[in-house]
Amino acid sequence: MDYKQYIAEKIKVEGVTQDEIYSLIALPPNTEMGDYAIPCFKFAKIFRKSPAMIAEELKAGISTDDIISEVSAVNGYLNFKINKDGFVRATLDKILSEKDAFGSSNEGAGKTVCIDYSSINIAKPFHIGHLSTTVLGGALYRIFNYLGYKAVGINHLGDYGTQFGKLISAYKRWGDKETVEKGGIRALNELYVRFHKEAEEHPEYDDEARAYFKKIEQGDEECQQLFTWFKALTLKDVQKIYDMLDIHFDSYAGESFYSDKMQPVVDELRAKNLLVESRGAQVVDLEEYGMPPCIILKSDGSSLYATRDMAAATYRKNEYDFYKCLYVVAYQQNLHFKQFFKVLELMGKDWAKDLVHVAYGMVSLEEGTMSTRKGNVVFLEDVIAKCIEKAYGVIDGKNPNLENKEDVAKKVGVGAVIFGALYNSKIKDIVFSYDKVLNFDGETSVYVQYTCARANSVLQKGGVVTEFEIPTLSAEEIELVKALSVFPETVKAAAEKYEPSFIARFAVDVAKQFNKFYFDCKILAAEDEKTKNFRLALTNATLQTLKNAFALLGIGIPDKM
Repeated sequence: MDYKQYIAEKIKVEGVTQDEIYSLIALPPNTEMGDYAIPCFKFAKIFRKSPAMIAEELKAGISTDDIISEVSAVNGYLNFKINKDGFVRATLDKILSEKDAFGSSNEGAGKTVCIDYSSINIAKPFHIGHLSTTVLGGALYRIFNYLGYKAVGINHLGDYGTQFGKLISAYKRWGDKETVEKGGIRALNELYVRFHKEAEEHPEYDDEARAYFKKIEQGDEECQQLFTWFKALTLKDVQKIYDMLDIHFDSYAGESFYSDKMQPVVDELRAKNLLVESRGAQVVDLEEYGMPPCIILKSDGSSLYATRDMAAATYRKNEYDFYKCLYVVAYQQNLHFKQFFKVLELMGKDWAKDLVHVAYGMVSLEEGTMSTRKGNVVFLEDVIAKCIEKAYGVIDGKNPNLENKEDVAKKVGVGAVIFGALYNSKIKDIVFSYDKVLNFDGETSVYVQYTCARANSVLQKGGVVTEFEIPTLSAEEIELVKALSVFPETVKAAAEKYEPSFIARFAVDVAKQFNKFYFDCKILAAEDEKTKNFRLALTNATLQTLKNAFALLGIGIPDKM
């Protein structure tokens, strides 16, 4: 049962809704005080009394029962102790009966959430900088589906602009079909880098590139064929990485898809007198809102990102009638999103309030920064491969006789890459360290996976138990059940705040609690059959919950390590 809801229904405060009271209920830092607590400071204005007096007054109106065993008022907090046996029974029964569905809900039934993530550039390398948007978006996609929403994953491909003219120019000058077919994105990237180096000496190459891009726009057969080929090669290469990271999309409609959908946006802006001329360009003045003007058309009449993004948002609203449309894009683009969201709002689109920029920090390796043009990029494929290779070395050293070491190393290595990007709050910059993410003792995916392997080993020896009686409970057992019980609200909070890190940190917390229980409480050698069965059921519930959490992050759990 939802104990927070049960407690919220017991507390009556005039002018405060049950939902508001529910949101205030938290787990106290000192569990001796209670299992749940509500701060009464928030009610001071209503009661016009001190929080301590309010807590005492509220306490007087609440009686204990089969569920709430004790109510206390301490320092302005109203504390509740739950009937431990009933709480443990209800939590474990729920996990063991719902299995893979534990933590899920149907709260999003009938609502669509569009998620724009990864959004790679055609013919450019899929590098370490794409890691956060890809795994963060992938996790949100799974989380929203898990909560009953219809998630629509959109890979807004960067497939529009003069860079394709540059690539055609480079290919026709220095490339050949066999080399590019064999080398894929890497071969295309080499041509792109060479073009930029050569163009420094030959600025006329840039004019040629612009001319080739214009030919693409005009439908020139040869240029269109080359562009389509570059696109196919790119998607074929990146699909290998998406498969490894368990990333899925429902739409690959990129920038070029909206090339014929921008004019209606421009026409509407003009009809609503929102466009003004500035140095030959057409802009929307946003000075009143503390922002520079949003450029809609350049002086030569060509479009920009804002124009295409407004066309894309309008298309998505018409196509999917979204409840929310999320853009998982680095914080460097904060101004861009504020600008075009505001312009849509000024156009009278009431759904503009449902557009959300899910900003995240940058990922870099310890070696430093990158530049696609200069060619010093770190391919994400290489980072994953190195993590798998290092994981294999660690596993081989710890357990040389382990079966399927390659498969285990893949789950561990890929999991380390994903977890490394998801463990901290999304807005933080990350310096990726191979040693740190593959640490068996740190707050890492490897630590959680190893804990699961330990739990799985116990269950293989003792049997998978779902039927049990409640013995005399130890503190370690109660704390572990408490840690498991908050998974559903953790998933909900991760969706509300667009923070998969909540789930990653939950998994580490549960793993720590399980290991404390594992070392302090005998499981297979328990003092009696009743206690043994209960502890096996608790182990089973822990393994199930950790699997559910990691499934939402896109990380596999090996049976043995």
